[in-house]
Amino acid sequence: MGILQGLKILDFTTLLPGPYATMMFADMGADVIRVESATRTDLVRELPPMDDGESAAHRHLNRSKRSLTLNLKKAASVEIIKSLITEYDIVVEQFRPGVMERLGLDYETLKKVNPKLIYCSITGYGQTGPYQNRPGHDNNFLSLSGLLDYSRRKGERPPTLGFQVADIAGGSMHAVIGILAAALKRQQTGEGEYIDVSMTDAAFSLNALYGPGYLTNGIEPKAEELLLNGGGFYDYYETKDGRYFSVGSLEPAFRKVLCEAIGQPELLNIAMSETVEDQKQFKETLQHIFLSKTFDEWLTIFDEDFEGCVEPILTFSEASRHPQLQAREMIVDVPKENGEYAQQIAFPIKFSSTEPIYKHTGGKLGAHIEEILMEQGIAKEQIEEWKVQGIFN
Repeated sequence: MGILQGLKILDFTTLLPGPYATMMFADMGADVIRVESATRTDLVRELPPMDDGESAAHRHLNRSKRSLTLNLKKAASVEIIKSLITEYDIVVEQFRPGVMERLGLDYETLKKVNPKLIYCSITGYGQTGPYQNRPGHDNNFLSLSGLLDYSRRKGERPPTLGFQVADIAGGSMHAVIGILAAALKRQQTGEGEYIDVSMTDAAFSLNALYGPGYLTNGIEPKAEELLLNGGGFYDYYETKDGRYFSVGSLEPAFRKVLCEAIGQPELLNIAMSETVEDQKQFKETLQHIFLSKTFDEWLTIFDEDFEGCVEPILTFSEASRHPQLQAREMIVDVPKENGEYAQQIAFPIKFSSTEPIYKHTGGKLGAHIEEILMEQGIAKEQIEEWKVQGIFN
């Protein structure tokens, strides 16, 4: 049984932020029902590559969840939701502000049905402010947060990231934290809670290391001028064959080990110096040295016994085969509906008393309609009548 066995969640989200959050809950044993539209399909379901007719990304993000399609503009669908929240008393939604209210499924309405309801809204800019109804995506939220401006090379454009920081570190993770905090409060007081998660707010909060310097001393964090953004030797270094290594040897002991490993112990003096000139010289020397050997040659030097905070920049395929990630069992086999298995990225948190729950990969749209409704005591004849009325379309 998962560590969150007993939590029951209705998931009205699409794309990445909400589904990633509810995947974490499902991995920890929560019972998650995805409420989906049969006509406005979640784009992740169509994201290639496909696996037996289903998107591999969808199979991952929506594993262990059940799918219930409903036309939320029909009164019967609203009544089904109101019936479900007597038991599925955590709601996660990702519509623009006001949409759930127009559907009659907002927090104020639903908490009259279940006062213990926990209701989390994930949006780009939050439920208030001049941007509350403004559309946006991950790079937009990061742009407004201030993070991107000093996360680039001086004189160059901000990086186009291959992963979504504001969506996941902002939306998904903060939603999980907020819901768990509300669940603890409910356990203690019996009261529900409304949670407003703005991905822009959450991304802005990630300025935790350099934002305080501006707020207290007026020091603007700038590109390639900080300890951890390329202003020092903490950086990425190209090899002879065009691959890269990360060097993070910040502490004196690690710098010493680094200088010895590259065969330049005499560099230790400038490596230890904090002056801009010495840091620049050390960085330029490191780059020249790294260019003298291939990726594989450096791998033999910075092997598993090396303790100087230097690691290779791996491709995803290389990372999935890395002995550390394999030892941590970060690739798992999850059953599909046809009895076969799909390899997926594992839940990353290890608990001493429980294991993650992987019931099945994300499956077909509306695959669990009858199962879910019959669990609620709804007769099969009523379900068939609703099918004719288009409730599930």
